[in-house]
Amino acid sequence: MKHGDIIVALAIIAIVIIIIIPIPLGALDVLLSFNISLALLILLIAMYTQEALQFSIFPSILLITTLFRLALNITTTRYILSKGTAGNVINTFGDFVIGGNAIVGFIVFLIIIIVQFLVITKGSERVAEVAARFTLDAMPGKQMAIDADLNAGLIDDSDARDRRKKIQREADFYGAMDGASKFVKGDAIAGIIITIINIIAGFIIGVSIQGLDLTTAMGKYTILTVGDGLVSQIPALLISTATGIVVTRAASEGNLGNDLMKQLFNQPKIMFIISGVLLFFGIIGLPFIPFVSLSIVFLFLGLNLRKALKESEVEDIPDEIAEAVDEKRKPENVMPLLNVDPIELEFGYGILPLADSSQGGDLFDRLVMIRRQCALELGIIVPMIRLRDNIQLEPNQYIIKIKGVEIAVGEIVFDHYLAMNPGMVEEELEGIDTIEPAFGLPAKWINEQEREKAEILGYTVVDPPSIIATHLTEIIKKHAFELLGRQDVKKLIDNVKENHSVLVDELIPNQMGLGDIQKVLGNLLKEGISIRNMVTILETLADHSSITRDTDMLTEYVRQALGRAITKQFISSQPAKVITIAKELEQKIMESIQQTENGTYISMDPDMMQKVINSLSHQLQKLIALGEQPIVITAPIVRLYFKRLSEQLTSELIVLSYNEVDPTIEIQSVGAVNL
Repeated sequence: MKHGDIIVALAIIAIVIIIIIPIPLGALDVLLSFNISLALLILLIAMYTQEALQFSIFPSILLITTLFRLALNITTTRYILSKGTAGNVINTFGDFVIGGNAIVGFIVFLIIIIVQFLVITKGSERVAEVAARFTLDAMPGKQMAIDADLNAGLIDDSDARDRRKKIQREADFYGAMDGASKFVKGDAIAGIIITIINIIAGFIIGVSIQGLDLTTAMGKYTILTVGDGLVSQIPALLISTATGIVVTRAASEGNLGNDLMKQLFNQPKIMFIISGVLLFFGIIGLPFIPFVSLSIVFLFLGLNLRKALKESEVEDIPDEIAEAVDEKRKPENVMPLLNVDPIELEFGYGILPLADSSQGGDLFDRLVMIRRQCALELGIIVPMIRLRDNIQLEPNQYIIKIKGVEIAVGEIVFDHYLAMNPGMVEEELEGIDTIEPAFGLPAKWINEQEREKAEILGYTVVDPPSIIATHLTEIIKKHAFELLGRQDVKKLIDNVKENHSVLVDELIPNQMGLGDIQKVLGNLLKEGISIRNMVTILETLADHSSITRDTDMLTEYVRQALGRAITKQFISSQPAKVITIAKELEQKIMESIQQTENGTYISMDPDMMQKVINSLSHQLQKLIALGEQPIVITAPIVRLYFKRLSEQLTSELIVLSYNEVDPTIEIQSVGAVNL
């Protein structure tokens, strides 16, 4: 086997040479015998193969064996027509089938060819064609099932990759089988044509050239033609049967022999019915001995099957009891209970249909899109989202958990849609008043009849699965900084390293560790800044980590490097109406900054801090009244500390520094926060 590839290559070349160059009769006998042996080997492998991919080279073997048979056909035809003989194997097969009667033998041979071509070959070809078509059509559904299992946490990335590879291999295999079955069909047609040529040309040569009488020529060339045809058609018949077995056993889990015995002889009641019917046929006048004998055989099988089933049931009961007792005594493996899922979505039994693809639910597909959306917008790898049903919840209620802690609760109404007024529609709808869970906006649950009216009026209308998906997406975005662990940072950096290895090698571990980079990325995500541009982030860290190791300061440098993207994300119109900070307050904040070994923080008098918050609240109300998004712009050194100060009022406030705003953007201050 060490040089198997060379042997196979030389064998294929030799097959082509055989077509052109004559070989000795002794070698021809050996090759004809080998052809039959090879066909038997392929048939037995097909019978004992449990799934099609275990015999994935079968399409290639079909091509090689077909070429081999055609080469032997051409060689035997050369000998039959030129010398009137084709070796001992062909003569023996011809004498055995004809049995002294050329006409009867030839008719039997024709029947074998018809069975081979019309029944087995045509059937195998059709099954291969249908299997290829259905396998290709089923690929998208199988891919979606793998994605659903991956999102549900039933399999990991490695298992999903293996299953996708197996699906691709199945599609390739059945597609190749569809084409390879045409080889078998073409071989059968060629065999018929070669047989006709051999017998007609043989008669002509035998009578006109060799001077034989018609009877002698007919007998001689009929034997040779039938022998040649059998020696080639028997292997073809075996390989056609193997083809049919391989492509028709898609649902089997064992080999053909075991499956036949298990599935045909597993119900004693059926054996008794067959036994009774056969006995009845023997009594009413059909041949008594054959039918009664078979009736006794099936009765015997039925009795043995019933006895075996009873014994297995008796044996299984004590085993089940013993297993149950052992299971209770066995110490529980508590290690899996210690794992905390990063993201969980628990829902009541009423929401189950949304997660069941067989009932038309597409929640699993939406989870795939959520992970994709977060990767594009935030640049993070969202962990697997665990779905769980919880009978303690209300039927239509769901809960979103982050690291095992409940973060948000929502409730939907089935067969209804959520309609939200964008603020420009005056006409009211009939429905149930509620609050949209993701953004806290007033909304109404409306039925199907009101849906079309709401869309015409200009309401935003969404279905229940979209409500859950949107709510989950917003929660993930809001808590992305909590979900980003060191392992996730390692994956992101490894992705950058594929094309920017010099940058990564310079930064890690000489200048910064994974923990420090994780803190910087977490700071960015906490304020809604995308970390997708990892190359710019790492380059900025490499430039400034030699100056300071304070992750808060490094975060500010990174924000300034991402200024264009930040501006585009938060400022959508010009001139941008913003709130600024009075210079006196900026100076006061800078004087209040305290530096310690663990970082910097602001130390300000509580009364002064309250005045700042009151002034900020007043300015925000003015900006909201103008219909603008609240944005505060301040000096770079003050930005971080004012953001922390403003979180006492609201965590959603956008605080930018002048260095983060694109210089081409026009800014208009509508007020200033002061003391």
